[in-house]
Amino acid sequence: MSKTATTIYDLGRAELAERLDGMATYRVDQLWRGLYDDGIAIAEITTLPASLRAELEAEFPTALDLAAESVSDDGETIKWLWNLQGGAAVETVLMHYRDRSTVCISSQAGCAMACGFCATGQAGFERHLTVGEIVEQVIRARRAAGEHRVSNIVFMGMGEPLANYDPMWTAVERLHGDFGLSARHLTVSTVGVIPGINKLAKADLPVNLAVSLHAANDELRDELVPLNKRYPIADLMDACHAYFDAKGRRVSFEWALIDGVNDRRSDAKELSRLTQPLRAHVNLIPLNPTPGYLTQGTPKARVREFAAELEAFGVNVTVRRNRGTEIDAACGQLRANSQAAMASEDGPSPATASTTAVAPPTRR
Repeated sequence: MSKTATTIYDLGRAELAERLDGMATYRVDQLWRGLYDDGIAIAEITTLPASLRAELEAEFPTALDLAAESVSDDGETIKWLWNLQGGAAVETVLMHYRDRSTVCISSQAGCAMACGFCATGQAGFERHLTVGEIVEQVIRARRAAGEHRVSNIVFMGMGEPLANYDPMWTAVERLHGDFGLSARHLTVSTVGVIPGINKLAKADLPVNLAVSLHAANDELRDELVPLNKRYPIADLMDACHAYFDAKGRRVSFEWALIDGVNDRRSDAKELSRLTQPLRAHVNLIPLNPTPGYLTQGTPKARVREFAAELEAFGVNVTVRRNRGTEIDAACGQLRANSQAAMASEDGPSPATASTTAVAPPTRR
């Protein structure tokens, strides 16, 4: 098992015990506490003999090699671009708030969902992340957080978490059981992978479910979120109702506001009809500028109006504050822009982010 692990965080406690076979049980305890309770690097776990630390470091180098770091909002938002083994790259974002610190993590390198307004979707899918590559993002962010306590984890970075279900869920269990976060502080986002939602409903931990909806009728959602052609809205809502019934957790709907596309009063009315039976929460997200997508996000004044219209329809709604716009904080942008910069220096490469502009849906 250890020979195929990408990172030491790929191993569960029993697997680490097997790796340390022949050593006293307390050595496994020391290593596990260092990795998860203290969140420190192997070399810093000084309760272990130096020879063992050197051996473990040689066998399990870090899975995340820092490629770029961007800081904004007076240090309240930090975004990292990590190079992975094999050449793929993923992003992680740490966001500090007055009462909490949240880490937004990736579950895949790239994404196969092909949502045109998303920089990650434009770039396409490369590969799934391992359990360890997912968990290590949180560990590295916690080290950077310093005195801030990381209290919330959201699977809203690159990739579709439910398309990489088993590693994603094992990471959830690890973050819950060993990192010490309650299920209510763990959120899994999806564009609507219904089989994955059904598996979540049967899982032991009642994590939060966030659905990236963006349109409340099939005609528009087919264009914004191509997966809708396979899992249309009516079926998606049935899955959300089943999740709510199984877990008793309010479902959240993410709605990226796109100027002239999904920000009309009629959109607010359609959205309210979907969300009210679930008593769901709607999180409005002013669309960050995305290279390759021709339409801009909804202006601030209209965002406020749209939120007010939803409230008038009885919807529980918040507007997400755009964090780190100047540091490419939208999903996939730091990677896309970093690759574009490399391409401009070295010449174009098939591996760089897409440059074809995506036309917005026709306004209806």
